[in-house]
Amino acid sequence: MTDVSVEDITEETDSPAETTTAARPFSLSLSTSSIPSTPPITIPSVPPVAPVASAADPEPVAEAVAAAVVKGRIKVADEVVEKVAALAALEVAGVADLGSGLTDAVVPIRERAGARRGPRGVSAHVQDRTVAVDVAIVAEYGHVVMDVANEVKTNVARTVSRMLGMRVVEVNVNVDDVRLPGEDHPEAPAEP
Repeated sequence: MTDVSVEDITEETDSPAETTTAARPFSLSLSTSSIPSTPPITIPSVPPVAPVASAADPEPVAEAVAAAVVKGRIKVADEVVEKVAALAALEVAGVADLGSGLTDAVVPIRERAGARRGPRGVSAHVQDRTVAVDVAIVAEYGHVVMDVANEVKTNVARTVSRMLGMRVVEVNVNVDDVRLPGEDHPEAPAEP
């Protein structure tokens, strides 16, 4: 158990019209039940430092503030989220490949319409700054399928959130198949 106490010492004037508070160094003492007591540490207070403008750039502070409040919006396409989610799913040990999922029925319709499409086996729906992801995987034989699926769910949510700055509200994992040892990737049908 650790107990921390901070003692802030201030001075006030007697006159109500001249009430000012001047901060002086405060003492910080830390005590634990298993560590012998040590003398308090005194930390001097340091006044805030105002930004210094150089001769070459007279208003760096104004430019930094202006750069921070640039108007506009950022839109991340569903395909970007799908690609990040697919790569995150393939990072997990026990995932042999992405599955076909329900997206294969939609692919021909989108291709006829000329729309781009992310990786097969992954679909994402982005709304504002939240995202829902569906991932279909093929598990490797010998791995616990439920453990692999849970790890895929966790890794996809963590990676999409970290890389894209979006809140992941849902990750659905469908295990479509199990790949046996020595089984090669199914070949794509030859095109005439």
